[in-house]
Amino acid sequence: MTEKNILAYFKSPEEAEGAKRKLQALRVVDMSITRFRRYPGEGYNPVNMFSGEWSSLASLTQDAEITNQSAGILVAADPAASGMSDGGQGGPTGRDILLTVVVDEGVHHQALRIIEEAGGMI
Repeated sequence: MTEKNILAYFKSPEEAEGAKRKLQALRVVDMSITRFRRYPGEGYNPVNMFSGEWSSLASLTQDAEITNQSAGILVAADPAASGMSDGGQGGPTGRDILLTVVVDEGVHHQALRIIEEAGGMI
């Protein structure tokens, strides 16, 4: 059989975990739950916009440094960074939990139904 991919968005990790437990009864090839954020990385080290100094730059590896600097550029380019914006300061709201599922084609519609019943948006 062929495989089908499903990307489903949830409001909480608990909702996604509930769907995951129910989906495990099906022929699931692969499944993961992740939370996405407004900016990349596990978090970002705040940068002083005026001096350009990173708070913990010395403790970072070369690869992590690039990621954090890239995130800092995104933070600085955000309209909310200027203080002239009246909104947009928060990160993703609502459905920021992503359930990724790979199932056999024969159980695809059943998996979709399970996800929707658990509160997921496909």
